[in-house]
Parts: sequence; C-alpha cells; structure tokens
Amino acid sequence: MNAVFGVIFHFIGGFASGSFYVPYKKVKGWSWESMWILGGLFSWIIVPPIAAMLTIPNFAEIIKSTDNATLGYTFLFGLLWGIGGLTYGLGVRYLGVSLGSSIILGLSMVFGSLMPSIYYFFNKAEGKHGIDYFFTTQSGLCILLGLLVCVLGVYLCGKAGVSKEKHLSTLSSESKSDYNFGLGIVVAIVSGILSACFNFGIESGKPMADVANILWKSANPNQGEFLYQNNVTYIVILWGGFTTNFLWCLYLLIKNKTFSDYTKSDVPKGKNLLLCALAGTTWYLQFFFYGMGESRLGNGASSWILHMAFIILISNAWGVVLKEWKGVDRPTYRSIIAGIVTIIISICIVGFAKTLEN
Repeated sequence: MNAVFGVIFHFIGGFASGSFYVPYKKVKGWSWESMWILGGLFSWIIVPPIAAMLTIPNFAEIIKSTDNATLGYTFLFGLLWGIGGLTYGLGVRYLGVSLGSSIILGLSMVFGSLMPSIYYFFNKAEGKHGIDYFFTTQSGLCILLGLLVCVLGVYLCGKAGVSKEKHLSTLSSESKSDYNFGLGIVVAIVSGILSACFNFGIESGKPMADVANILWKSANPNQGEFLYQNNVTYIVILWGGFTTNFLWCLYLLIKNKTFSDYTKSDVPKGKNLLLCALAGTTWYLQFFFYGMGESRLGNGASSWILHMAFIILISNAWGVVLKEWKGVDRPTYRSIIAGIVTIIISICIVGFAKTLEN
C-alpha cells in the first residue's frame, strides 16, 4: 500500500506544480516580474513556515540545532534551484505551459534522478542507491526503462513544439505574442538542469528531516514513517530559492521601471494579488505532497521521476485545455497527444518498479 499511496501523493503534487502557472495567465496589466515576485513570497516565505508549524511544531528548534555545513549546502542548492525556478517561469512564458514544462521538467527528471545515485555510488550511505542499482536489480532496470520511456514522451512533446513554431501564422495573436522557441529552448535547458538541484537540496537537508522523523516516531510508535518530515527541510531550500528570485525580480523592477505596476489605477489590483497568492501557494503544494510521497516511496530515483512525470503530464493537459495547440495541423496535435500518452506509460512503469523491491 505504501507504493500506491506514494504514487497518489506524487500525482497530487504533480497536479499542483503542473497547474500553478495557470492563475498567472489571468493576471492583467502587470509585468512578469511584478507578478512573479508576489507569487514567490507565498511560495518561499509565507506558506512554508505555516505548513511546517502545522505539521512539525518544533521545526524552528530543529533548524537552529542543525550544523552549519548541512544548512549551508541545503541553502546553496536552494539558490541554484532558485535560478532553475526563475528560468522555469521564463521558459513557460516563451514556450507555453505544455512545451516549456515538458522540456524543463524532462531534463530536471533525468539529472535529478541520476546525479544523486552517481554521488552515492562513490559515497555509500544506508538506504541510498548507487548508479549500479539501475543495472543490477529488477527494480532498478524497470525504473531506468520508465525513465527512458518518459524521455521519449518529452521528445514527442518537443517535436510538437518545433512543429507548432512552423504554424504560428495560424495561431491567435494572444497565443503567439510571447512564443519564442529559440530563446525559450536555451532558457529551458538552463532551467531543467538547475531545477534538479531541489532534489539535491532534499538530500543535503536530510539530517533535519531525520530528526523530525525520529521525534514523531518516538511519539507515535509503530505507525511507519512521518509523512511531513521534509517540511522542515523545505524552509531552508526555499530561503535559497527566494534569494535568487528576489534579487532578479528586484533588478527587473528597477531596470524596467515596473514598480508602478502596483499603483496602476486601471488594473484589478485585488484580483491580481489573489491570483498571485493562489499561484504561489499552489506551487508550494507540490513540495508538500512530494514530501508525503517521498515518505512512502523513499527519496530515490522513483520518487523524483514520478513527481516530474506527473508535472509534465498535467502541464501538457493544461496546454490542451488552454488551447495552446489550437490552430496547429493534425500531425502536430497527434505528436503532443502521443507525448502525453507515453509519459502516462512511463508513470505506470516506474510505479510498478517500486513493487519489485518488496
């Protein structure tokens, strides 16, 4: 049952992440940096400690008692992930929700799932799999197969994106206003690689999660692993993410003189603020449920692959719902649908792989 609940939690987290940008698309009269930093305040600063307080009442003491090296590395990976998250927003802006998310998260899935296993191959740790695990066990081979199938799905989505660019003349002015495949693909590659640092941050901050887990298990014996143990780690990772995004958005607000966005009289300020708060809170929920899924499946490749695959799946589904592919020819539309179906198959393969461990 742990595997089943783990997959369900990762689906909910993936749905949250794949959906978070939708409210931003409804913001009127504000620049990208104006809405991004407001949403980020909820994602990185406001919601995480509230979630930790509700689930780990002594989270502040755990952070204070953690050694500087653990905090430093966790914060550093948060900084790097913050650049990935920052460019994620730009990638979605230039490529659209479905294509941008597919490329960015596909790269993040590959790097985030394989890089830690390479590290643990040379630095053995209890409960952690080295890269050899993928080639010497049934479960590992199945996970690797699921990863390769998901990469194929991402390729099909990317192929659809290239084809879409050739048919921009048939799209509405709103659909093609920000679309820029050349710039978008560069941003997406940078974002995809650096977004994997979130998984590295979870690994670095594991001692904090372990303390929360031990305290909970001592108070709740024989009830399995603590579902919310990672909520304390997220706080430090997201501090790093906030630092990167805040500095960049502040630069843009000054450079583009867009501070005035917040005082414009002809924009729905209250509605915009609520939409940004909704987007930011929704983005945080992906971490909240990822932690729950990870507590059931373990913080290995299967958790990261499932999480990324669900995000790609939901993002592409939103792309279809939002008619980002409206006006393209049938082969292009078939390609994006084939990509979505392929990713669904990869999710099933990775979910099945986890059952082989038992």
